[in-house]
Amino acid sequence: MIVRPANASDAAALEALWNPWIETTAITFSTELRTTEGIATDIAARGPAFQVAEDAGTLLGFATFFPFRGGPGYARTKEHTVILSPEARGRGAGRALMDAIEEVARGQGVHSLFAGVSSENPAGIAFHAAIGFREAARLPQVGWKFGRWMDLVLMQKFL
Repeated sequence: MIVRPANASDAAALEALWNPWIETTAITFSTELRTTEGIATDIAARGPAFQVAEDAGTLLGFATFFPFRGGPGYARTKEHTVILSPEARGRGAGRALMDAIEEVARGQGVHSLFAGVSSENPAGIAFHAAIGFREAARLPQVGWKFGRWMDLVLMQKFL
């Protein structure tokens, strides 16, 4: 397995990997499917802050970070997303991706990295805790998907 910066040619595979999570799970509150073009735009805009893991030419997952909130006072705080294929779970891809984006973030002077994790994703909460994130807040009933309200767990790691 290798971890490397994403490029535009990864966008279609990332769309195929990401959209089933949007359609069928509560790990993201989003209901809008991602497009190849939108992902390619994100890759171009984020540069090395968008990393992928691959094995034998197959993408296993990605991690990326982006502004936590607008305004210059938040410039050194970022939020991230990490998504893995079901086949990649338990193989170290998530940790490798997080190591890669944390290194990029440190190089960009980022002080604090946030994860917004659905309370219905206990594996995501446990993963982040295992790599040094701590629960900073629990926001009750801020996500709406599948006809129900869900809590958002904000987890933070100081870099």
